[in-house]
Amino acid sequence: MQSMTDAWSYVMPTSDAAVSFPCVLANNDDPSSALGIEDTLLRIAQDRSKLSDLLKEHGAVLFRGMPLRSATDFDAFIAAFDLPNFRYADSLSNAVRTNRTDRVFTANEAPSTVEIFLHHEMAQTPVYPSKLFFFCETAPQRGGETPICRSDWLLELMREQQPQFLKRCAEDGLQYTNVMPHKADAGSGQGRSWTDTLGTHDRNVAEQRLSNLGYSWTWLPQGELKVSTPVLPAVKELPNGTEVFFNQLIAAYRGWDDKRNKGEKSVTFGTGDEIPADDLAMTASLAEQITEDVAWEQGDVVLIDNYMMMHGRRPFEGSRAVLASLIAAD
Repeated sequence: MQSMTDAWSYVMPTSDAAVSFPCVLANNDDPSSALGIEDTLLRIAQDRSKLSDLLKEHGAVLFRGMPLRSATDFDAFIAAFDLPNFRYADSLSNAVRTNRTDRVFTANEAPSTVEIFLHHEMAQTPVYPSKLFFFCETAPQRGGETPICRSDWLLELMREQQPQFLKRCAEDGLQYTNVMPHKADAGSGQGRSWTDTLGTHDRNVAEQRLSNLGYSWTWLPQGELKVSTPVLPAVKELPNGTEVFFNQLIAAYRGWDDKRNKGEKSVTFGTGDEIPADDLAMTASLAEQITEDVAWEQGDVVLIDNYMMMHGRRPFEGSRAVLASLIAAD
């Protein structure tokens, strides 16, 4: 059988080191030789090892022009990789999402005008996925790109330009605080209800789960729940020895604003000390300098290494349907 990299064109990333991701596997533009869905699934199953190597090298792989049209197609595409599913219902994510299949759900359903800033998926919780898939079911009329940023490169920039701040982050860790509504707030990027997040309507059960995870909490008058995480690391060492700036610092600082939360108050050092705004702003600026936007086309799939790569969402116009799926930790 022909290998995937023979069946599809392999588009090497730009030679500019600042934007050398993602790599692209593009379905052949010639309809007579482009792969259909069944052959696509067979190629993935055959070339899992090669795809894993590409992901480790680049941090993200864009599959362009895939013959996928629905959540069911996307589910089958993911299943071909034979990776362990991480159900959204089992996560502690703050985002409002809707399941399409057990494996596939909508990306953050915040309004189109809301920007979702760079973050590692669920790094503000003790339990996070190792990889993410995104699928473009409907491309937006304008905007709606998914920015991606290599956190190992960001950490190197911080070592050069923010050594004291990075040292403090690494030594003290980070603590996140947010207020969850009793009912889902679809107008917020942080609007998932505590009942959905914790999988219960029973306050006693919710408190037990939070206690098991090391959280502290306070019940608020309108049925809202204010929670603070245990101290979580800001820097993660990968199995190959590479260090990454693994956290939700930028997203919390720049984007956790709604009628219950203020971004600049949502994250502190693990000591409880406030993080200087100048340091937060500089880190966000450094990240933007090495960020590449993935502009969606219908049928695109992006596979992201959640340990290496941050991602987000630009504001958009028109309809945009991007579906997601999570892979359990290694």
